Amino acid sequence: MGVNEFGLAIGNTAVFGREGVLEKGILGMDILRLALERSRNAGEALRFVTEIIDKQGGNASYEHRLLYSNSFIIADKSEAWVLESVGRHYAAKRITDVYSISNALTIGSEWDLASDSVERLARRQGFNFARHFSDKFYTFFAHGRDRRAYTYSRLKEREGEITVEYMMSILRSHSFEPYRPHKGSMRDICMHYGGITRPSQTASSQVSELGENGIHWFTGTSLPCLSIFKPLTFNTSLPDLGEKPTNMYNPNNYWWRVELFHRRFQTNYSHISQFSMERDEVQRTVLEAVEEFRSGLDLSKPLKLAFEKERELIDRWDAMIAPAGLPFLYSVRWRTVNRRAQLSI
Repeated sequence: MGVNEFGLAIGNTAVFGREGVLEKGILGMDILRLALERSRNAGEALRFVTEIIDKQGGNASYEHRLLYSNSFIIADKSEAWVLESVGRHYAAKRITDVYSISNALTIGSEWDLASDSVERLARRQGFNFARHFSDKFYTFFAHGRDRRAYTYSRLKEREGEITVEYMMSILRSHSFEPYRPHKGSMRDICMHYGGITRPSQTASSQVSELGENGIHWFTGTSLPCLSIFKPLTFNTSLPDLGEKPTNMYNPNNYWWRVELFHRRFQTNYSHISQFSMERDEVQRTVLEAVEEFRSGLDLSKPLKLAFEKERELIDRWDAMIAPAGLPFLYSVRWRTVNRRAQLSI
């Protein structure tokens, strides 16, 4: 995910199709980055991505083999598109209301742009892009359709009245409440690591206001349910975030300092209700501070406030939280992950 200085934002997610994916090629994340570097608006980005989409593929996993295709949301202040691909096949749909994507194809029998191969297939009666190309096994177990159904329904509920704060609440949501990380699932929006059946975890979160005086909100940390969104514009400089992060724990790096707290808190997650109340209070303070500076576009003070308030919140709770016992298998999985990162909780 990302945004550029022209107010073009692009998000990308993996989708699984029953067509082969090239083992060497440009990953969806690389395509996204290149499009943001070389495009000024959604139309240019759409053309750029479709021109190179037949080169996408490759091993996209850090620790094991994972080949996949890509779904993109491409948006600026004037227009938005969803572009979905399977190998060299693609279909794109212009969005005029609300939309969301996840790890499943969503475009059916209606689109505004498609590859020649899809247009040929569409001559068949009853052709449906998602139904024809989806890999049923991976799509089912990734629970992308469940996550997409949830986020889409939340957006439809507030269509025309969607706020930044509301978007943050969606990104912080889980598939059931009261939530417990060891019982979580791939249906969660704020996804917590769970081992073999849930090997992924939310890495960072972004909400972008596109338009004049656009503001972009990033957690810059992993789990949004334990994080504060910080406001940025292209006129705002980041504070010193410490040394460059690697896959090893480093107390001199911002992401890892917060990640240590996240992992400690998850061992005693029963306090999340009270923590969430305080987190939301801090977030509202930051949102209100941004309104005072919005017209000037220099968010240095609200950004500094966001980091300071987050640090105060984390320090206070870190002193209160005592790591508790976890279910045996869940504990073993976390110990393995932490040991790999040379992190001790």
